[in-house]
Amino acid sequence: MIVAADGLFRLETAHTSYLFEVREGLLCQLYYGPKIHLQDPAPLRAKSAAGYGCEVTYRSDCKPLSLDTLPLEFAPKNKGDYRRGPVAVETQDGYTADLVYRAHRIGDQLPALAGLPGPHGADGCLIVILSDHRGLTVELRYGVFEQADVIVRSMRVVNGTGAPVRLRRAMSFQLDLPGAGWTLTTFDGAWARERMVTEHRLGVGTLLFGSRTGNSSNRTNPFFMLCEDGAGEFFGRCYGCNLIYSGSFEGSAELSPMGYTRLMEGIQSDEFSWPLAPGEGFDTPWAVLTCSDAGKNGMSGNLHRFVRRHILPPAFADAERPVLINNWEATYFDFSERRLLRLARQAAALGIELFVLDDGWFGARSSDSAGLGDYDVNRKKLPGGLDGLAKKINAMGMEFGIWMEPEMVSRDSALYRAHPDWAVSTPGVEPSEGRNQLVLDLCREEVRDYIVDQVVTTIRSANIRYVKWDMNRHVSDNYSPVLPDQGMFAHRFIQGAYDIFARITAACPGVLFEGCASGGNRFDLGVLCYFPQIWTSDDTDAYQRQLIQTGTSYGYPPCVMAAHVSASPNHQAARQSPLEGRFDVAAFGLLGYELDLTVASTAEKKVIRQQIAWYKAHRRLLQQGEFYRLKSPFGPDDTRRLTARETQWITVSPDQSEAVVGELMGLMVPNSAKPPLRLAGLDPDRTYQVTVRREAINIKTFGSLINQILPVRVNTEGILMHTASELYMMPCEEERYTAAGDLLMRAGIQLQQAFTGTGYNDAVRLMPDFSGRLYYLQAIKPTKEEEMGSEKKENGDTAK
Repeated sequence: MIVAADGLFRLETAHTSYLFEVREGLLCQLYYGPKIHLQDPAPLRAKSAAGYGCEVTYRSDCKPLSLDTLPLEFAPKNKGDYRRGPVAVETQDGYTADLVYRAHRIGDQLPALAGLPGPHGADGCLIVILSDHRGLTVELRYGVFEQADVIVRSMRVVNGTGAPVRLRRAMSFQLDLPGAGWTLTTFDGAWARERMVTEHRLGVGTLLFGSRTGNSSNRTNPFFMLCEDGAGEFFGRCYGCNLIYSGSFEGSAELSPMGYTRLMEGIQSDEFSWPLAPGEGFDTPWAVLTCSDAGKNGMSGNLHRFVRRHILPPAFADAERPVLINNWEATYFDFSERRLLRLARQAAALGIELFVLDDGWFGARSSDSAGLGDYDVNRKKLPGGLDGLAKKINAMGMEFGIWMEPEMVSRDSALYRAHPDWAVSTPGVEPSEGRNQLVLDLCREEVRDYIVDQVVTTIRSANIRYVKWDMNRHVSDNYSPVLPDQGMFAHRFIQGAYDIFARITAACPGVLFEGCASGGNRFDLGVLCYFPQIWTSDDTDAYQRQLIQTGTSYGYPPCVMAAHVSASPNHQAARQSPLEGRFDVAAFGLLGYELDLTVASTAEKKVIRQQIAWYKAHRRLLQQGEFYRLKSPFGPDDTRRLTARETQWITVSPDQSEAVVGELMGLMVPNSAKPPLRLAGLDPDRTYQVTVRREAINIKTFGSLINQILPVRVNTEGILMHTASELYMMPCEEERYTAAGDLLMRAGIQLQQAFTGTGYNDAVRLMPDFSGRLYYLQAIKPTKEEEMGSEKKENGDTAK
C-alpha cells in the first residue's frame, strides 16, 4: 500500500512500514522497520531547536535546520550534509545541487529502466520528483511488494539544465537509520570460496565495499545485511539490501558522529562518468530492501519469497528442476562420443534426467587455450554433431544440454582471426588474458548480434533443453571504440550482456538456462531475471559447500543454487568426504552429479540410485520450501571446543505438513557435547513423524578397527577389503520419532549416541568428518483449526 497526503509518504507491506515526509522542501526519513500505526509523525521527527556549534544552516529562512544532523531520504549536494551523498552531477557551475521536492505520482506498475532488468508483480509504485533552480531533476522511484515485505528503489537523473552535465556518482538508494549499534555483514571471498560471511561492527566513519571486476563478482556480493546488536538467526531486527544488477557496484555504510547510519548502494563510482546532454536521463538499477524483527532467517525468508515470486522468469519460478549429470569432472576436454554415451548409460540407469555436455565440443577446443568464439561442432569428437548425440541421449530417456561461454574469445579461434577488434582492449596496450582468453566487447551491436545468432542457431540445431552459460574471467583493459566517453564502459558492457540474455531467452523460451561465471562470480538478481538458476561455485567439496551455500542462503533461496555431488578426493580441495555426505549437502539445492559414473563401484551406484529416488520424492519440498538456518558454520567459536563443527538447515513446505532437516558435519570432535536438534518453521499444534534417511557408509571408513569385530584378521588395504567395499556399503542407524511441532522446535530431539571408538552397534551414529544426515518430517495429525473445520462440516452434514 502507498499513501501520500499532506507531505507524508507511507509505504506499507504486510509486516513493514516505510515513512518519509517533505520538510522545508527536503525529503526527511522518518522510519523504516516492522509495521507501526501512525496517527501523527511528530514522535518520529528528528528534533533541532538550537543547532550545534560549527554546523551549516541549510537556509536562512529555516534556522536552525542543519542537513548534517537529519535523517534524509535524499541528500542535496554541497548544502551542509558532509556524509556521502547518492548523486554527484558535474555542471558548468560545479557540483552543488539543491534538489528539493516538486511533485509526486502514484501508479500501479513500475517503470521499465533503460537496458536494465527489474522485478515483476509490484503492488504499487511511487515516483517523487526533485529538482533545483536550473532544472536538474532526480526522480526517486519506489515499488512495494506487500507479501514479500520488500521495497524496491531506483533513481533517474534527468538533465533539464539546457547545458551538458556529467554524472559522476549514481546510487540506487539512500537509507538513513537512527542509532549506532549495528553490524554490517558482507559476503566476500574469491574463486572456489564465494560468499563467506564477514561481519563489520560499525564505528564512526565510512565502510566502502563492492566490485570493480566488471561483474558483481566473487569478491563481494551485492547483497548485504545490517543487524542490530544481539540479533541472531531467529531474533532481532535485520535489514537486507541487494541490487538487481550484475556489473561493477559499490555499497557503503556510514556512521555519522551524530549517531545516524546511512546505507547506500549503486553503480561503482570508480571510473564512472556519464555525459548527459540536455533532456537526457540516466536510470540506476533497482535496489531491493527488506526488514524483519525475526532475525536473519526472517530477513532471508522475505528475500527468498521475493526472488521466487518477483525475480525469476515466471515460466521457471515454480518448475521442478531435473537431476543432471555433467561430464566435466568425469572427462574434462578428453572425451569422444563413445565415452560420453558410456557415461550417459550409467546415468540413465541410476535415474538421472538430464545429460549436460560441458566444455570442449566446438572448434579447436581441446584445451582452454583455443576455440572460444567458434560454434562449429568438433566432428572428430562428435561425428553426428550435437543433434546426433542429443538423439542418442533422448533415446535413453534423458534430456540433453550443453555448456557455452559466449562472452569470451580465444586468440586461437576463427572469430578472433576474422575480428581481432571485437576483443576488449585499450589502444596501444597489450590486452591481459584470463584463462587464456579475452573478453568480447559487448558494447558493440555487431558483437551482440553475432553472439545471439550463433547461440540461438546452436540451440535450435538439436533438441537442447538446457544451457550452462559461463564467463570464466574478470573484465580488464576497459575500452570500447563505439562509446563517446570511456566512463560509460562498465555500465554499457553489462547492459550489452542483458540485451544478449533477453534476446536469447526470448528466442528459446523452453530452454533452462543456468548462469555461471567461474562458479559464483556473477551470482546476483540481475542474472536471475533471465536465468532461473546459477552455478553456486566451482568448488563442490562437501564441507566448503556447507559454507558457500549457507552464505548464499542469506540473500538467495535454495531453488536458484545448483549443487553437484562430485568425486572424492574433491578436485578443488583434494579433500576426501563420504558419498552420502556429499549428497546431503547437494540435496539442499538443485541436485546434479559431476563424477565418472563408469568407474563407480557397484555399491556406490546402488547408493546413488537411492539418493536420486529420495531426492525426486522430496524434490518440490527441497527446491520450493521455506528455508531456515538452524545452525550456521559461521557461528561463534566459543563452544566449538565442546561440540562438533556442524551446519544445520531445514526446509518446510508452505502448508507446514512436511519438512527436511539437514545435519551436516564439519570437523568431528570425539566424545563431544551434543545439544538437542531444535527445529523451526513447523506448526506447533501438529504432530510429526520424524524419520532419518537411512544412509550407507563405506566399510573402509573403519580402517583397522574392522578387525575388532571380524572373526579373522584382514589386510585393510588388501584385495579382500577392496572387493568387499566395491560390492557392499554398510547401512547406518535407523532413527524414528513421533512428536508435536512445539516439542520439536522448543525442546528438540536428543539424537542417538555418536561413535567415539568405544563400541559400535545399530544404535550408534557414525558421523565422521564431512558426513551428514537427512531427516524427513511428515505431519500425522491435523491442526486444531482443521479439526474444528472438520467438526463443523460433520455437524452441518448431520443437521441436513
